[in-house]
Amino acid sequence: MAAKSQHIEPNKKYEVIILGGGESGVGAAVLAKIKGLDVFLTDAGQLAPLYERELEEHDIPFEQGGHTENLVLNASLIVKSPGIPEKNELVKKIRAKNIQVISEIELAYRYKGDSKIVGITGTNGKSTTTSLIYHICKEAGLDVALVGNIGISIARQVALKPKALYVAEISSFQLDDIQHFRPDIAILLNITEDHLDRYEYDIQKYIQSKFKIVQNQKPGDYFIYNIDDPLITGHLKNISISSNLLPFSMKQEVSKGAYIKNSEMLIKLQEEQVSMNIYDFVALKGKHNQYNTMAAGIAASVLDIRKEKIRSAVQTFESLAHRMEFVATIRGVDFINDSKGTNLNSVWFALESMEKPTVLIMGGVDKGNDYTLIADLVSEKVKAIVCIGLDNQKIAEAFKDIVPQIVQTASMKDAVEQAYHLAEKGDAVLLSPGCSSFDLFKNYMDRGDQFKENVKNL
Repeated sequence: MAAKSQHIEPNKKYEVIILGGGESGVGAAVLAKIKGLDVFLTDAGQLAPLYERELEEHDIPFEQGGHTENLVLNASLIVKSPGIPEKNELVKKIRAKNIQVISEIELAYRYKGDSKIVGITGTNGKSTTTSLIYHICKEAGLDVALVGNIGISIARQVALKPKALYVAEISSFQLDDIQHFRPDIAILLNITEDHLDRYEYDIQKYIQSKFKIVQNQKPGDYFIYNIDDPLITGHLKNISISSNLLPFSMKQEVSKGAYIKNSEMLIKLQEEQVSMNIYDFVALKGKHNQYNTMAAGIAASVLDIRKEKIRSAVQTFESLAHRMEFVATIRGVDFINDSKGTNLNSVWFALESMEKPTVLIMGGVDKGNDYTLIADLVSEKVKAIVCIGLDNQKIAEAFKDIVPQIVQTASMKDAVEQAYHLAEKGDAVLLSPGCSSFDLFKNYMDRGDQFKENVKNL
């Protein structure tokens, strides 16, 4: 039985039903209400008290703890939260009735007015690239907001504090239910196997989902993409894109876009070009961050930001919490928090940027990982592995012939202490789990915070 905020009329026909009461759902509800739509929000679980209060303040009717099915199936339009999969039974019934379903970013797009959108997607590097573009725009004095997966929802920003420019981190789940959503600048950083359980373990469906970011683009728009990524370039051969293509590469020179040659990053749009020495990137170490910086630099150039501003903003950018975040040096041992590294591609990038012998803390809820993907780098860089989580047998099996010492732990305190014990002066301890965090922690942020707290207690 649903726990309801007020009396529900199960046969009422609402203009908009919001399915899911997280950040994107509540943001969508607030936007719909402010724009004068008759809106109702329903969540199968319990709403966070903050969201419950916000819905009440905006006089938005809602229910939690279950869905009133008749009410949902009587809607004209449903805004589905990205976390709800297609295999959900209520979603199947909604689809069977051919009710229009859109995502929160689609609703926000319909009410954004003349504002511009830079949309960033990809399997890895989205948060860093989005934050870097936002930092460059902010330093250049633009009227800009950081939105999407990394900040507040686009819908909430459009509703409560509209800006001239939105820099948005966008997941494939958010792109799945767009219709007209069109970023003026679309960025696709990379595509590797992740979240395949949502796409029936079909990589092509995942690729198609990522490419929805360009499906509505027009000739005056821009598509910034990684030309070194074989899944991206392979798919580009099979589709037609209307926007201006701006590739970035470490392997070849490009006439427009960005590339790296002799430690210099060159960004070219028209005649003018921006050049930066990659060794000046204080917080952006590793090849993966050089790719992220090229993408951000191209976007900034498209936005007509002066090259001096781009250069200085890249140099003053600070790395994100939980993403290759330096924590402390204790008796000659560096501790680095990469708790946001929840897939093996992230671990690969993290290890690739390590310059010292590394004790690697990894493990958690395994998403079907193929550990051979990182075996070469582990062999080259890792002197010991500290497993953290409830079931790390796969990790132990995968690396038993490569890494001389593999230790099992069941708490962050134990993991940090064991890693410190295994490390010597001049080594580094890297938390890069390669797995989800939900066995021992609330989320990757909780995991990273516990790591930092235990490092400080050594």
